Amino acid sequence: MVLLLPDGAAASHRRPSALSYARQLPLARTLARAGRHDGLAVHVVRYRHRGWNAGADPAADAEWAADEAVRRYGDVPVCLAGHGMGGRAALRAGGHAAVRSVLAMAPWLPEAQTPAQAPEPVKHLVGRRVLIVHGTRDGRTSPELSYRLAERVKKSNRDTCRFEVHSDGHALRRYRAEVTALAADFVRGSLLARSYARPVADAFAAPPPLGLRMPLAAGFGRSLRP
Repeated sequence: MVLLLPDGAAASHRRPSALSYARQLPLARTLARAGRHDGLAVHVVRYRHRGWNAGADPAADAEWAADEAVRRYGDVPVCLAGHGMGGRAALRAGGHAAVRSVLAMAPWLPEAQTPAQAPEPVKHLVGRRVLIVHGTRDGRTSPELSYRLAERVKKSNRDTCRFEVHSDGHALRRYRAEVTALAADFVRGSLLARSYARPVADAFAAPPPLGLRMPLAAGFGRSLRP
């Protein structure tokens, strides 16, 4: 089971837009095709609210969705895959008992405003496969903050890697085909016991910083596409 978590807003109690849901559908279809012979199900999660503030918690919505996946499908392994705010929600909810892997694309990770502010939690990700993908020219979310988080996760969980998409922005449009192929390869490897593509296997095996600043090569996954 893959649960796709859309992007959102930093602060809003409005209902999520239909566009944020629709933007996940191409990836959902690609992942469903990639796992069609292995019984892979893919669903896009609809948050209760668009933002992440008092009374609005996408991570709690992701955990509810994981509970629903278990209720409907039984004891199935789950991958949480999110973009932007959804990437942060995937990382936060990654400790759910059903979650086997976490994919965070251009995750929104607010920088601590004071030294006393607690950092993003990472210990709950032990035992999960974690992949972070970020464009180097992302103007909405910080690639440097996602790198720092990846460093912290890697210290307690060696099954962590991070790819950088050179000159791409927040939406990861310039290399959409490569990012989609990377997501499909990660899902097959982490949920369906398939072998990872060589760059992904190398990224998991490499020590920091190499395995956390792995460049996503143009043309990645051409042979993997339907």
